[in-house]
Amino acid sequence: MTWTEAIVLGIVQGLTEFLPISSSGHMRITSAIFFGQDAGASFTAVTQLGTEAAVLLYFAKDIWRISKTWVVGLWDKSARKEHDYKMAWYVIIGSIPIGVIGFAFKDQIRTAARNLWLVSIVLIVFSFVLAFAEYFGRQARTLERFKMPDAVTMGFAQALALIPGVSRSGGTASAGLFLGLTREAALRFSFLLAIPAVVMSGVFSLPDVFDKSGGGLVPSGAQMIVATIIAFGLGYASIAWLLKYVSAHTFYPFVLYRVAVGGIVLALLMNGTIAAT
Repeated sequence: MTWTEAIVLGIVQGLTEFLPISSSGHMRITSAIFFGQDAGASFTAVTQLGTEAAVLLYFAKDIWRISKTWVVGLWDKSARKEHDYKMAWYVIIGSIPIGVIGFAFKDQIRTAARNLWLVSIVLIVFSFVLAFAEYFGRQARTLERFKMPDAVTMGFAQALALIPGVSRSGGTASAGLFLGLTREAALRFSFLLAIPAVVMSGVFSLPDVFDKSGGGLVPSGAQMIVATIIAFGLGYASIAWLLKYVSAHTFYPFVLYRVAVGGIVLALLMNGTIAAT
C-alpha cells in the first residue's frame, strides 16, 4: 500500500462510516476503481476503530452516564428503573446478532461478500429500503420510548451491514424508521449500537491487516495509524453534520446517491473497466 492509498482510504472511511451509504462498500469500490486491488475487510475493520473513537468522544457524556447507571443497576434494584440502565441492556442485547452472524460467516464476509456485483446490487436494492422507511415511517417516537423489541430488531438490521453495500447506519436507521422512531433517535441508537461490534471487529482484525499472504493492499504500521487518525477526524465531523442534517431533512438524497453509485459500478463491471473480485 502506498501513502496515497492509505490517506485516500482513510478519508473515504471517515466521510462514509456514518452516512447511510455504506463505508465498507465505498472502501471496496474506491480500492477497485483507483488502486486496482481490494484493501480488504481487515483494513476496513481497523480504520473503523478511528470512526468509533469519534463516536466515543462525541457521545462521551451519554456513554459514561449509561455505563455508570448500568454498573450501579447490577447491584442496586432502584437504578434498574432508569432509562439509562435499560439503554445499556438494549445495546448489549442488540449487539448479539451481528456478533453471532459475523463469527459464523466470517470467511464469506471476507471473500464472497466483497464481490463488486453483489456490492453494487445491494447498494441499489437497500436504497429502496431506506426510501420506503423514510416514506412510511411515522417518526413519532424518541429514545425515551425505546423498548427491547426495538433493540433486537435494529440489532438484526445492523447484522445486514456485514454485507458491503448495506450500510450499518442505513440498515439500522431504516429499521428504526419502520418502528416509528424519529430520524435522530434511530441514528443515535445506531451509533451506540455499533460501538461493541465495531471495536471487537477492529481489534480481532489487527493481526490480519498486515498479513501479506492474501495479496492486495497491505499497509505498514504507520500507514494504518495515519489512515485511522484521518478516519477519526472526519468521522467526528460527519456525526455532528448528520445529526444536524436529519433534524430537518429526509434521507432521500442518500437514496439517490446510492442508486447512482450502484449504477456506475454496474456499468464499469459490465464494460470490463473494473474486476468484480
